[in-house]
Amino acid sequence: MTVAAEPGPIHAAGGLRVEPDGGLELLPRADTVVLPGWRGMDEPAPAGLLSALCDAHAAGSRIVSICGGAFVLAQCGLLDGKRATTHWHHAARLAARFPKITVLPDALYVDEGAVMTSAGSSAGLDLCIYLVRRDYGAQAANRVARRLVIAAHRDGGQSQFIERPLPTPSGTRVAGLLDRIRAHLDEDWSIVRMAGEAHVNSRSIQSHIRDATGLAPGEWLLRERLSLAKELLEGSSRSVGEIAALCGLGSATNFREHFRAAMGLPPSVYRARFPAGAGQPEERTDDRIRPAPR
Repeated sequence: MTVAAEPGPIHAAGGLRVEPDGGLELLPRADTVVLPGWRGMDEPAPAGLLSALCDAHAAGSRIVSICGGAFVLAQCGLLDGKRATTHWHHAARLAARFPKITVLPDALYVDEGAVMTSAGSSAGLDLCIYLVRRDYGAQAANRVARRLVIAAHRDGGQSQFIERPLPTPSGTRVAGLLDRIRAHLDEDWSIVRMAGEAHVNSRSIQSHIRDATGLAPGEWLLRERLSLAKELLEGSSRSVGEIAALCGLGSATNFREHFRAAMGLPPSVYRARFPAGAGQPEERTDDRIRPAPR
């Protein structure tokens, strides 16, 4: 449902007109409150809205902001002592106006438990998909992402923008190689093997993969392995040792070290964030994971 802090329809950018379902009296019924933006970074929010958001937070509602909505949460004081983000264009202003907030200007979204913030519009979608993953599991999030034709998962700590856009894969050989590696991450992929399968020399394959992905081959391979590991932690009941083997990360100890270094927390803590997906058989459209036996 949509809620307005002031009477009448809501006029958004681009001429969009929204007829709300009601006023702030509806907020106590919400498990999650999303502020999709704000009309001006220096525009004060109505006192009634600030009070209603604080009451909803105190009652246990999850409060989420997209882009400029972080400025409203900042006015509430709900971000004091917390990390937060907003659109990179407004991040410095948020940090200057509200020094009690640790502003992460490059983050796509920041999860502080009951309060979450995100950057621009596409990052807001990333955060919403992240919430679906937390509440309903990886399979549900993947279905929603496919319907919206967006990425099923982007890490919140990923940079909001890249100064040099990533080029397209340099040739069908390299594109095909990357697909084969993704489908068989449990196997050993040395530079020599990559070069042999792409029919180029070792120096060339390193250059081609960096051009295609923006990363050195080893960095790209580790990122893909950890991405698969996160999917398995979110949507299956496989043990850490099994996941390490399926992802090509060797032992459970090695997997834990790499995962903690990349995510800042151990696999067990990460998995606990996605209780809805635990124990569900994994479904994929490629060969990397086969359905769990029933």
